[in-house]
Formats: sequence, structure tokens, C-alpha cells
Amino acid sequence: MAQEILHYPRLDTVIMVEETIKKLDCYPTKTELWNSLPKKVMYQTFSIIIDYLINLGKIMMDKDKRIVWIWNPELIKRIAKEGLILK
Repeated sequence: MAQEILHYPRLDTVIMVEETIKKLDCYPTKTELWNSLPKKVMYQTFSIIIDYLINLGKIMMDKDKRIVWIWNPELIKRIAKEGLILK
């Protein structure tokens, strides 16, 4: 059964989560990341953001359920410039 979404994230909240992931020195679990955010966010809203970032290809979760930032815009620019096709 699908869960009803109570609150969709705002853009500034998504950016805050992205920036927190990028600045951390470790690969946090979902709960560790949630606890390290500078502002309080509902866990359901936070989970929506994590799913969104995974679907965009900006983050992934490793086998230990740790969040890893994988987005590399410079590499994407270089690949596009060389004429390679991205899916």
C-alpha cells in the first residue's frame, strides 16, 4: 500500500541536504546524515529527498547502507564535449 506524502520538500531543503552530504568527511548512514543536518527536517521529507537524489544519480548507497556522493558535473561536461552519448 502506498504511503501518503504529508510534506514535499522545498528546494532550499534539498540543497541543504546536498551540501551536507558533500561537506561531510565520512560516508554517513541515512540516520547519521539526518542527525547532522543544520536544520530540523521531518524524516519522511528527508527520505523523499534521499530517494530523489538517488534517482537523479547524485548519490548512491553502498552495501553497508552508507550514502556516497557520486555526482561529477565536470566529468559530465567533458563527456558531452567529446560527443559521447549518455543515457
